Amino acid sequence: MKKKTAAAVLSAVMALSIPAVSNASLDSREINIVPIAAYTAQGNEQALKKALTEGLNNGLTVNEIKEVLVQMYAYTGFPRSLTGLGVFVNLLKERKASGINDKVGRGPTPLPKGTNIRELGTKVQTELIGRPAASPVYDFSPEIDTYLKEHLFGDIFASDVLDHQAREIATVSALASLPAPTQLRSHLNVCLNVGLTPDDLHEFVKVLRDKVGSEEADLADQALKTVLQSRKK
Repeated sequence: MKKKTAAAVLSAVMALSIPAVSNASLDSREINIVPIAAYTAQGNEQALKKALTEGLNNGLTVNEIKEVLVQMYAYTGFPRSLTGLGVFVNLLKERKASGINDKVGRGPTPLPKGTNIRELGTKVQTELIGRPAASPVYDFSPEIDTYLKEHLFGDIFASDVLDHQAREIATVSALASLPAPTQLRSHLNVCLNVGLTPDDLHEFVKVLRDKVGSEEADLADQALKTVLQSRKK
């Protein structure tokens, strides 16, 4: 009976946390997430403030942007994430003082009572990468495996304020901007696993080039070519 109850809970959680697959082109929200994630990763406060302003003006809610900035700490570290959040808080104060009332948007759907965050995170991670995660790194450092499963793919990805496509667009933008080429290739694969198409990712590279820079875009373009070629084999 307990096993059946746990399975039912996990099934309900996954219905919330795994979004429906879509083959549509990048939407305005995803396009505006690209420079926000990139400039957060770089610690470029002036450019980030501009990107945040454009994101708000183009329809991103306060909570959607906050989710991006919080998620960034898992890929770029607390200093970059905290700096980005600080820039955002100050920008919101400035806009409010100017009479601009930004749309806060909804918060995350609460997880069902009794959710096992380790089971949830493991299942989400497996869904994203397309197989159970295994690596000599995880054998060497079980702690990092725990943090990934329970915190990143459990706590952070459990929030449905952003779907997995938007989260992965934020991730690959940050990784191209750090740079972190190995992880970039890994997450471009994840992008394809969650329903983004090769055309979507070519569009991502173009947005990165137009809104961030050619160096970041060149790295993303080369990584994408490598990933697409390897998936043909």
